[in-house]
Amino acid sequence: METGNDKNLPMIIQGGMGVAVSNWRLARAVSTCGELGVVSGTALDSVLIRRLQDGDPDGHMRRALAAFPYPKMVKPIVDRWFIPGGKAADAPYKMKPLPVVDMGIAEVELCIVANFVEIYLAKEGHNGFVGINLLEKIQVPTLASIFGAMLAGVDAVLMGGGIPIGIPAVLDALARLEPAELKMSVAGFPCGEAPRMCLDPMAHLPQDAKPLSRPKFLAIISSEVLAKTLVKKASGYVDGFVVEHYSAGGHNAPPRSKDGYGERDICNISKIAELGRPFWLAGGYASPDKLLDALALGAQGIQVGTAFACTEESGMLPEIKAEVIELYRSGNLDVITDYQASPTGYPFKRVDLACNDGEEPRYPCDLGYLRQLYRTESGEVGYRCPVAPAHVYEKKGGSAEETVGKRCLCNGLMASIGLAQVKDGAPVQPLVTWGEDMSFLDAFASEAPIRVSDLVVYLRSKLPASMRTVA
Repeated sequence: METGNDKNLPMIIQGGMGVAVSNWRLARAVSTCGELGVVSGTALDSVLIRRLQDGDPDGHMRRALAAFPYPKMVKPIVDRWFIPGGKAADAPYKMKPLPVVDMGIAEVELCIVANFVEIYLAKEGHNGFVGINLLEKIQVPTLASIFGAMLAGVDAVLMGGGIPIGIPAVLDALARLEPAELKMSVAGFPCGEAPRMCLDPMAHLPQDAKPLSRPKFLAIISSEVLAKTLVKKASGYVDGFVVEHYSAGGHNAPPRSKDGYGERDICNISKIAELGRPFWLAGGYASPDKLLDALALGAQGIQVGTAFACTEESGMLPEIKAEVIELYRSGNLDVITDYQASPTGYPFKRVDLACNDGEEPRYPCDLGYLRQLYRTESGEVGYRCPVAPAHVYEKKGGSAEETVGKRCLCNGLMASIGLAQVKDGAPVQPLVTWGEDMSFLDAFASEAPIRVSDLVVYLRSKLPASMRTVA
């Protein structure tokens, strides 16, 4: 099938990390080196409005907003959220409504525009490849996020954290500017009766709008069974796979054994190769030797996340990067696979830092990206988050046991990029996710900051001379 971009994607994919850790600056830097720079699509609507409330000091948000092809969507966003000079440091950010299945048009268009902004900036001034990473578990914003990214010419959509079987048809429909729909996962609804999210592009665009390029779709998977299922049963063409080992940062697929990860959780790469689709290996592959190993196994290349998170260009706060790097160099870095922290129920890699001075208080869910959808007694869609107090979660049909150990990823990840909400007069503490393999740092002088271009040169350093060139 023709995807609107028939060129092969590059050898190295930069992973989509956190909330704007993989921001437009990082993706742009990777892309200009000739690799696939990837923007994290999580919570970009909240990221945009917080940057605007901070006064958009460099003017990047407003420049990208001015480039949006349909200005009618932009003016209400600037009027509502932009604060010249920025809000007071101790003032809380104003909040948008929580994401819901029947979002109002203003919230849908905010999501469309926010995703356009991040991709536009990542693609600005070069002809390299840029992708967007989305999480299957975050369902409500998916259609608007993809559409906004496509308006900016995104080259690839990457999705994991579930079984993204409906995404190919969404890409096909949105490229033709036809209505797209996505089946929701809602606890308590009988099979086949769960509601669907719908987005009609022409409800937001003028009648003379032109069709869009269909980006490639890469599914992030951890087993050959899931890859085979997607090839056979997905709603359209799956262009390739990112095969992720459980050592990767962020969310991981749950282990098959109650005793934790083991050999059963390692994907059979030869079975992936038999499917005849391009694939990239991820999780502990940030080295030139690992790149050669991946190519020898038939992979097109590797996906690297944590190493790019350490670069100057990543969105992680500089002081957090510095502390993690120092912990590794001193032999004291402990990357925890936390089986309870994430509201998704998936294992989540995290690092405890000095800035986390004690346990973060449990606040009511006010961002809501990881809320669970469930069927209420009246047959409507309800929303619950296990970060809420146990009695609140139980009233909504959840189990108190599911609230044990839960952390607010939404607020914690926003804090790790310098957009912490102020609650009870103090900023929310950062929540930092990291991968287990930091050995790539051994190739760099301890006093030297890592730049994206230096990392790409290192990763390609053992390839044949003709393949080492960094754009």
